[in-house]
Amino acid sequence: MIRRAVERGVTPEKLAKALDVDISHIIKKLNLLEGICPEAAELLRDQTFSANLGAVLRKLKPTRQVECVELMVSANNITVAYAQALVAATPSNLLVGETKPKKMTGVSADQMAKMEREMGNLHEQFKLAEQTYGQDILNLVLAKGYLAKLMANEAILRHLTRNHPDVLNEFDSIVRMVALDK
Repeated sequence: MIRRAVERGVTPEKLAKALDVDISHIIKKLNLLEGICPEAAELLRDQTFSANLGAVLRKLKPTRQVECVELMVSANNITVAYAQALVAATPSNLLVGETKPKKMTGVSADQMAKMEREMGNLHEQFKLAEQTYGQDILNLVLAKGYLAKLMANEAILRHLTRNHPDVLNEFDSIVRMVALDK
């Protein structure tokens, strides 16, 4: 909104006075996504985040910026601390200048290498889960509907009650499920 106002001719000084904030705050907001690749900026478009997030993301190359922003958005954790942890777990070849940031206190080089590997594995597992989530939800909805029809059949219900009460309890809990997040 601030950028649009400036593009339409409103001076940063006038905005600062109208909003009753320091001019440096307006300048910081104007440069918020400067140095962030367009894809990552697009992912952040409708999100609320700290003005300091851009400074952390600028340490990463564009491909890693997109990966990190995707992780933050999907985890609903768009914070500077999380971004700094992602930067710390980023291999040096994906950092701008290809130099590792300052060492985190209390973390050895071995622990950092392990954290980088684990972050890579976690990212891959997350992508796999994300790809199958829609199909899994559809299958669960279909299974719930099918089980509801089975449970409505008195002959099947009698058979399950006599011979498989444990299965009947599980089927019943699935059918009674109101939402899939239980």
